[in-house]
Amino acid sequence: MASFMDGNPALKGLSGDLKRRMDAAVATFQASLASTRTGRASAHMLDQIKVDYYGTMTPINQMAQVSAPEPQSILIQPWDPSILKEIEKAIQASDLGFNPLSDGKIIRVPVPPMTEERRRDVVKHLNKVLEEHRTAVRNVRRDGNDALKKLAKEKKISEDEEKRALEEVQKMTDEEIRRMEELSRRKEADVMQV
Repeated sequence: MASFMDGNPALKGLSGDLKRRMDAAVATFQASLASTRTGRASAHMLDQIKVDYYGTMTPINQMAQVSAPEPQSILIQPWDPSILKEIEKAIQASDLGFNPLSDGKIIRVPVPPMTEERRRDVVKHLNKVLEEHRTAVRNVRRDGNDALKKLAKEKKISEDEEKRALEEVQKMTDEEIRRMEELSRRKEADVMQV
């Protein structure tokens, strides 16, 4: 669909900026979904955990090979074996409830099956995260609408152009929210699957 705002010189930059900001909200939502635990092990489950590596808080996947060779375990092979203990401590300190096992070279993280109650908690958390990101997208819409009203007030765009642009911003907002809701539904189905 051709964008009315992109064709209008006074609105061209605004449309791109709003789209970029909304896409960023969706991208952070996707990252949050990737690290959300389902019944199967995934290398992304540890994405949020950071380890103190020579004074810098560093994500595990930037200091080790992280894989999920089996549905119930994650394997971590640090490139620097001296950091093994620190990675182990960071995983234990996280709220993921994992108990890592080390053999001095690699760390195995058994991923216990989720209980029905835990699955429901994860779905509740997913819904909370979805709502936060919906709000982020709506805040971008509000900023866009404010900018459009200001342009109309300053007579840089006509009333008709303002109306069409407001409709376009609303359509953009609805599309991004629908995208996140679809991603959330798929993840929820994944979590509830036993």
